[in-house]
Order: sequence, then C-alpha cells, then structure tokens
Amino acid sequence: MRLHGLLTRRGVVRAVGWTVAATTAAQLAAAVAVTTVDEVRKRRATPPAGFPSAAPRTVDVSGNHITTYTSGDDVFDDMLAAIDDAQESVFFEFYIWKGDEIGTRFKEALIAAARRGVQVFIVYDGFGNLVVDPRFYDFPETVHVLRFPVLRWGMLRLDLRHMGRDHRKIVVVDGEIGFVGGYNIGDTYASEWRDTHIRVEGPAVWELTDTFVDFWNEYRHARRHPELPDRGAKEWNSQIKAARNAPSRMLFPVRGLYLDAIERATDHIYITQGYFIPDNEILTGLLKASRRGVDVRVIVPEYSNHIIADWVARAYYSELLAGGVTIWLYRDAMVHAKTATIDGVWSTIGTANIDRLSMTGNYEVNMALYSEDMATKMEEIFTMDLGNCRQLTLEEWEQRGRLPRVAERLLQPLHPLM
Repeated sequence: MRLHGLLTRRGVVRAVGWTVAATTAAQLAAAVAVTTVDEVRKRRATPPAGFPSAAPRTVDVSGNHITTYTSGDDVFDDMLAAIDDAQESVFFEFYIWKGDEIGTRFKEALIAAARRGVQVFIVYDGFGNLVVDPRFYDFPETVHVLRFPVLRWGMLRLDLRHMGRDHRKIVVVDGEIGFVGGYNIGDTYASEWRDTHIRVEGPAVWELTDTFVDFWNEYRHARRHPELPDRGAKEWNSQIKAARNAPSRMLFPVRGLYLDAIERATDHIYITQGYFIPDNEILTGLLKASRRGVDVRVIVPEYSNHIIADWVARAYYSELLAGGVTIWLYRDAMVHAKTATIDGVWSTIGTANIDRLSMTGNYEVNMALYSEDMATKMEEIFTMDLGNCRQLTLEEWEQRGRLPRVAERLLQPLHPLM
C-alpha cells in the first residue's frame, strides 16, 4: 500500500512536470511565431510618412507654467537650451540614453555645463542601455554619473524590492525648470515615435527635484558620489503633484493615482498608452466606469516595438470591447505616451505605463494636474491622436481567426513579466 502510494505520488509529480514543460514549450513556440511574423511585417511595411504633432503650448496651473510637447525634436531642443543656460545644477535621469547623434548632443551639453562650474548629476539604467557602447558613458570626473546596475544581489532572492528598473525620464535645471514624460534620449525618439512630455516652471519643479534627490541619495556610492541636500517643498499645492513609484520601499502611488481618478469619473476617460496591460483592479474600474455611462477611450499602438506585449494586451480586448470601452489603434508610428485625462479637470503625464512592470515594479514618476486648462490641452492632443487611429470594433475583433485566439491564451499568462 505504501509503495503504491509512493508510485502514485511520483506519477502525479511526473504528470505535473510534463504539463508545465508542455505549456512552457507551447508559450515559447507562440512567442517565436508572433515575433517571426512581426519581423516579416516590418520588412514589408513602408517607411512611416510622419504623424500629427502639436506645437508646444504653455498653460498656467496654480502659478506654474506647464508646457506640453508632442514632438521629440521640440522637447530635446528645449532641454538642451535649458542645460546650456544652467548656472548651478543639472539633474539628468533616463531609462534609455542612446549613444547616437541626439545622445551625443546631450553628452556634450552636460560636459560643457560641468566645465563652466555647474554641478551635473547623471543617472542612467544599465539594463535599458545594454546595447549602448559602455564607453559612451565615460565622463570627466567633474560630472557625477550613477549607473543603475543591471543585477543586484536581491534579485537572487527574488526580492521584489530589488527587481525594478529605473524607468524614469527626468531633467531638472537649477531647481527652476523640470522636464518629465515618456521621451527617452535618442535619434529614433526625436521624430519617429509619438510621445508626450511636459516642462514645469515654478514651485512645482520641487516635485521632480525631490524625486531625483531621493533616488540619487539611496543608490549613490558614498566614496564616489556626493550626497544631495534634501529640502522641503517651497509650497504645498494640491493642484500639481508627483506620484513616485519606489520599489525598494514597496510604494506604488501611480497605480493608486489612476484607480482613484477612474473611480471618480462621471463623463469621460481618455487614456493613451504605449503598453496597455491593465491589472484586475484597473480593468474592473474602466468597465465599471463604462457601465455608468462614462465615455472610456484608450489609444494604443497598432504595432508597438514589443510585439509580445501587444499579444499579451490583446487577451483583454474582448472584455474591454464587450464592456463598452473603445480601443483606438495608432497607425504608422509607435505611440509611447503615458497619459490620461478625465472629466475635463484631471490629467496625468509621466513615465509609467499601465502594465505590471510600471504599476508595481519599476521606479516611475507621473505628474498629476488638477486644472481645466491643462485638461483642455490634453483633450486637444487626444483628439489629434485619434485622427491618426482606426477604431477596433467588437465585430472586427470577434472575427479574428483561431490561431490568434490560441496565441493570446498561451501568451496571456506572461502578463506579470510585462
């Protein structure tokens, strides 16, 4: 009897092992298949002919000047101009910083600032820049550079506090001008990707300054990097605030920011995302809003630069479309913005995608603005982007073939990795 029980348990373990192996093999095969098809599509696709963008426009939000950018060329020019005019300090933090022509312009501007006596502090993510020649990040000793490491010891213990990447995109000059949004630094992002960034001038720049200072002081090397002073806000202002995800402290307020705003919506929710893989709470919140009559619209790329993320996201389309949420596919370019505007009063622009990695994984920062003027500007941008989209209808979606449905089911369990 005991031998029979042992054999039975071994049989169960063996069966479970084979099932896991078969599922993993099927997921790998599906991932290879969709990636291969996407590569063929890219080779056959005609080069992008451009996409609509709006000229930078500035609005006042409670004594702060907020300029919105939808063109990489525009925001890069203004970032470089701000660095060239810096008198005291430059804080520069990016997930991706390419060693190409645009990237080199920034490197030269930062070195020039340091040479004239400006304190320059740089943070870049090691994983996000694995394909960049490490020599690109060689700087004179007068420039303080922190490379956020690819691997950390906590990863070996699968400790969530040590798993996140530094996904932020921040520039702060003299504590007076700040930039934040979806743009990374590189030639591709200047003209081939549709993204959104803002410039902040006024007391609210502290929100970005403090974001950088806290990260720098937490991860600096005591012998090589000076500690930055930690100063309180110049003023308290509930109309413009930063939500900062900090995995090391298990703090993820960006997710709460979205959940709270979605729950309050009474008229419309307009969301633009490069990668849209909502968790159960955000998904439920959007469906509840739609059921109570809120016009919920989501713009996503028709094809993003991460095809697996696209297919994982598609597993949620049936429920969203059936629940009245409209999905709009951005054509002929990668839309990479991380924005939302709700009810003509609330907007957010930042670095966090609505996916697991951004909501509960990476270091992120999103500005939340309670301003009718800002919401009007964001609605104008959303309408502009809709003009470059096609609507994905429930009828079209339900007519997709059997193979895509199988691929969606196989890849959907990968959502915790996206």
